[in-house]
Amino acid sequence: MIDRRNLMAVVGMAPFAGWTSARAFTEDSKPNAAPKTSREVLRDRYFPNVVLTTHEGKKVRFYDDLLKDKIVVLNFMYASCEGVCPVITANLMTVQKLLGERVGRDIFIYSITVRPEEDSPKVLKEYARMHGIGPGWLILTGEPKDVELLRAKLGFVDPNPEVDRDKARHSGVIRFGNEPLQRWGACPGQSAPDWIVASIKSVDWPKSEQAKRAG
Repeated sequence: MIDRRNLMAVVGMAPFAGWTSARAFTEDSKPNAAPKTSREVLRDRYFPNVVLTTHEGKKVRFYDDLLKDKIVVLNFMYASCEGVCPVITANLMTVQKLLGERVGRDIFIYSITVRPEEDSPKVLKEYARMHGIGPGWLILTGEPKDVELLRAKLGFVDPNPEVDRDKARHSGVIRFGNEPLQRWGACPGQSAPDWIVASIKSVDWPKSEQAKRAG
């Protein structure tokens, strides 16, 4: 059983959690340049705008096309994984059902392979078909160097280099965030689906915004 203390320990691992200041400077800011907003600082530090390919064969940019202005749910996996991946994928399928029509409207799920050299769009399309993955949930691959950059920036890297090199032991964490509101958190991917949904809703839009988006 994963209790609230363990959940908060995982949430605390999020490298970009806790940014609340309205404006911030970066080390490479030019003397006469306007200071960057904290949202821009987060984007520049943690969300590299690399090109990925969806399981449908479409090219997308990580920040511009996938994150910007959305609530997102992120995890890493690979198609032939027999460890935590099947459990987490099954949990996310239930999460998708519990969130209903919001998935694909203002909440989006992204699963990124840690083995892009094996997981082509064709392989991932079959993975999506086999698991009944619906609209609003993309399975993504890309250049190995870009996937590794995303893993590092998003905090899915194990601090032990030997463990991290073994892709079969990749992180079982789910990260979620409201990009424009800069609210980010994480939870174990093997948690109960209704708990994962509650965790995602902790970064939700204000009720007035929810009503506008639903309308």
